[in-house]
Formats: sequence, C-alpha cells, structure tokens
Amino acid sequence: MDFLKMMKQAKQMQEQMGSLQEQIVEIEAEGSAGGGLVTVRLNGKSDLKSLSIDPSLLKEEEKEILEDLLIAAHTEARAKVEQAIQEKTQELMGGLGLPAGMKLPF
Repeated sequence: MDFLKMMKQAKQMQEQMGSLQEQIVEIEAEGSAGGGLVTVRLNGKSDLKSLSIDPSLLKEEEKEILEDLLIAAHTEARAKVEQAIQEKTQELMGGLGLPAGMKLPF
C-alpha cells in the first residue's frame, strides 16, 4: 500500500468519524423491565431522555422492586444503544478496508 493511498484513506476515515459522531447523538433506544412497568429511553451518548414508571410501583413497600426494575431497564436500553452504534460504525466504515475486528470509534 502506497503512502498517498494511506493518506487518502485516513482523510476519508476522519470525515466518516465526524459523520458517525453526529449520527450517534441521534440514536435512541428504549429498555423496559417488569413487563413494561418501567421504561427508559436513552440517546446514543447514554443520556437519559425519558423515564416512565407505572403508578403501581410508587409505594413504599415497592421501593426495592422499583430500583431493580430501573437498573434492568437502563441496562437493556444501554445494550441497545451500544448495538446500534456498532451497526452504524460498521455501516459507515465498512468500505475502508480496515482489519477485521477493529472497533470504532476508538
């Protein structure tokens, strides 16, 4: 591989990384737990965008259950965000000829 070709690929990769970062912010994913009693929505930066709690869980004796459901819903939403980011990264970077298994963004 010649130097000019490598430089061209590096520039192309830099442009695509900028585009990827913009698209990641727009990604949203929802996670739920307890059969939908708790629902969490995160963006691509894992910022909490919304939270929904069924009123039946708003009792003193349901506190621990609610806490567990919030954690489970957040974990599910975060996994979905990470999967969406990985798919978007592969889609944008697929044509660059990068080594298999290379994870982006770095």
